[in-house]
Amino acid sequence: MSGLFLFLTALIVSCSIQVSSAATLDKLKEDWKLYMEECERNNSLYPPSTGPVCNRTFDKYACWPDGLPNTTVSVACPWYLPWHYKVQNGMVYQECDANGLWVTAKNTSECDSDDSRKYYFEHIRIMYTVGYSLSLVALVLALGILIFFRKLHCMRNNIHMNLFASFILRALSILIKDALLEANHTLQDFSRDQVQAFPSASSPVELLDNNVTSISCRMAVVMMQYSIMANSYWLLVEGIYLHNLLVITVFTERNYFKIYLYIGWGTPLIFLMPWVFVKHISEDHECWEQNINMNYWWIIRAPILLAVVINFLIFIHIIKILVSKLRAHQMRYTDYKVRLAKSTLTLIPLLGIHQVVFIFVTDEYTSATISLRHTKLFVDLFFSSFQGLLVAILYCFVNNEVKVSKALQF
Repeated sequence: MSGLFLFLTALIVSCSIQVSSAATLDKLKEDWKLYMEECERNNSLYPPSTGPVCNRTFDKYACWPDGLPNTTVSVACPWYLPWHYKVQNGMVYQECDANGLWVTAKNTSECDSDDSRKYYFEHIRIMYTVGYSLSLVALVLALGILIFFRKLHCMRNNIHMNLFASFILRALSILIKDALLEANHTLQDFSRDQVQAFPSASSPVELLDNNVTSISCRMAVVMMQYSIMANSYWLLVEGIYLHNLLVITVFTERNYFKIYLYIGWGTPLIFLMPWVFVKHISEDHECWEQNINMNYWWIIRAPILLAVVINFLIFIHIIKILVSKLRAHQMRYTDYKVRLAKSTLTLIPLLGIHQVVFIFVTDEYTSATISLRHTKLFVDLFFSSFQGLLVAILYCFVNNEVKVSKALQF
């Protein structure tokens, strides 16, 4: 108990310096006790795991589920922290060693009351919200133009339309997911305050509201994962189509379109369904946005990485073909460089080549290096959120074929 007293005393001192002098030691102890009881109750819902695992536990700071050997386990910042509203999107990380024992040191940096980190994540969210919102508007307009002008209906533009639709679905699902996550956290905070003030006041209606919110939140997360995979595979379809145009001498487009549809919209379902099953069985917590067991996350991550790698190899091959074709035209060196640079820069957003930058920098690797994790987060979210806007501009709004069709129509 002496260790617990020192821990709580340190927290209240930190709270008085960084947050507010209004958070008393009694209030902190009460919240900490409720968190501990909640942890023990949740951990008792499932039978003990068999085999070498790091056992579920409450280590006087955070509630840990079972962890597999040689993995990094992450959980949300404890809600009893007086500054939790500042770090509610942060995570605590702890290593489970090869022997199934928790490593003593854990990474709590994301849960510290650090205003600079708070502002950083707020700015990141504002940035990608603006990016996805602009992309959504541009893509809806671009998709409408391609659908409206019948002269634009061909295999290439049909693939573009499906790609635009996948970008629209991705932007919508991410914006809806963020809104539902915020609503879910607000509801949890409100319910927790009610429980603390009136421990026996929970009604069936309130419980039903909580369940409905959690289900809708999980559905949004599932839809987001599907749309991200579908978007990755439609980018892959764009790469396969361009490669076939350049390489295959006799290319019958109609024979391939159904295959493209299966790849773009069907392949994600093959991986999404087992991920949903695993999350429901083993990690049925809150909105499913947390990846406690990183091995389960590979069900989603592996097919996306595979699509990115294949598209990058296709991109390199297409660039080699373009170089050989440009050289064969015997044009001036300056014209050659300009056309090659223009073609390369145009292909990068269409094929999602920017994703290669941090492809091998996994979440497990960045968990120990905060600066690298923040850099990866910014680069990924910036390019992913504005990619749809760039694709809509390049392949619709400034496309000469679209301009000619609009001029002829009017």
